[in-house]
Amino acid sequence: MTDESREAPRPHGYARRLGLFSGTMMVMGGIIGSGIFRSPQVVAQRVHTAELTLMVWLLGGAIALIGAFVYAELGGRAPRAGGQYVYLRDTFGPLPAFLYAWALLLIIATGAIAAVAVTFADYALALFGLEAGPRTILASGAIVLLSAINYAGVRPGAITQNIFTVLKLAALGALIAAGIAAAAGLIEVPAVAGATVTRPANVVLAVGAALVPVLFSFGGWQQTNFIAEEIIAPERNLPRALIIGVIGVILVYLLANYTYIATLGAAGLAASDAPAADSMTRLVGSAGRTLITAGIVVSTFGFLNLVILVTPRVIQAMAADGLFIPRLAQLHPTYRTPGAAIVLQGIWALILVQSGRYGALLDYVVFADWIFFGLTAASLFVYRARDRKDRAGYAGFRAPGHPVLPALFIAAALYVVVGSISSNPGNALRGAALLALGIPVFLWSRRRAG
Repeated sequence: MTDESREAPRPHGYARRLGLFSGTMMVMGGIIGSGIFRSPQVVAQRVHTAELTLMVWLLGGAIALIGAFVYAELGGRAPRAGGQYVYLRDTFGPLPAFLYAWALLLIIATGAIAAVAVTFADYALALFGLEAGPRTILASGAIVLLSAINYAGVRPGAITQNIFTVLKLAALGALIAAGIAAAAGLIEVPAVAGATVTRPANVVLAVGAALVPVLFSFGGWQQTNFIAEEIIAPERNLPRALIIGVIGVILVYLLANYTYIATLGAAGLAASDAPAADSMTRLVGSAGRTLITAGIVVSTFGFLNLVILVTPRVIQAMAADGLFIPRLAQLHPTYRTPGAAIVLQGIWALILVQSGRYGALLDYVVFADWIFFGLTAASLFVYRARDRKDRAGYAGFRAPGHPVLPALFIAAALYVVVGSISSNPGNALRGAALLALGIPVFLWSRRRAG
């Protein structure tokens, strides 16, 4: 089930241990979290009809695929640990790259770790019928366990990721299979109440608003680029993993939403707080709800593992450039992992879990993540301009449709940023202030590095 082969670690460097299968599981596991179990309700509320709901998910998938094309070329050009940080540094300079890594460590990644760990704990407790009291203990335990696994090597982390990605795909596959069986008349499903749905008055605005949660549900493919230096033959395997993984998620998301609509109807989907569980309950009874709850448990646990695995590579790359605490630049002499960065990330995530402030902090910087998405896509234009100027011959994967498709992706990222700021300018202002805190840290690091 794995395609890894052993390659001796390079002195003082990362060890290439991950093949195409693991890379693809990283991509799919990085995208599929809890979004597909929650966002469909919001999308249906905003566009009302079944046709528009499916169209928005297809449009979001197309944008994600364009992003995967862009990151596939960037990964082929610079297959180094740190991914997005490396591309931003090489094209726009150290400050934007540092602010990206700063935002990841301070809030984006660690806040996501805290939030997903608590979500995992909530569903795990519900699955076993336990009280919600120990949720913080269970969430913290998951962070500590997965940090320890990934400290011990990229292989243990990748094996964990492979297992939990396959499990979450199996849960979604069961949902989709039940929906297809119902459509074929093999399963008898109670008729959906015939609630009247009408197209929104302004379809363009409604689709744009619905696209925001869809794009967030499709986000995460970029994280595999963080570990490019640990992928075997990354110039070949990283682009393949990105494209195969994103296309696979598009198919899963479309089929899952088809099942939601066929089972609940567009109006029922819009009214459901738990569309996957409600659909499975209608399809196969209470056992279906239990299965989906278990699927959310493994999905959140797998997503948590991925973020814990990949983010320290960005922190290590930043420190190796002399832009942060020097100790974080070191790899473990035996495990070849950024052990200090993993420990720092884990400690800060545990503090956020205990504080309960991770949700508000994530709301503050949600727009910043898409600023960096847009900047990273723009870096491809810089790389290609350098090719023309230097007459360099890059022979690896090239993103199709350049410059039109990357420009469309940048426009989509800009839309998400503008939408996030306009919907809550106060949060955006707080997020900008948190980002600005990184500037004096950057200046201090540069001065210390001399």
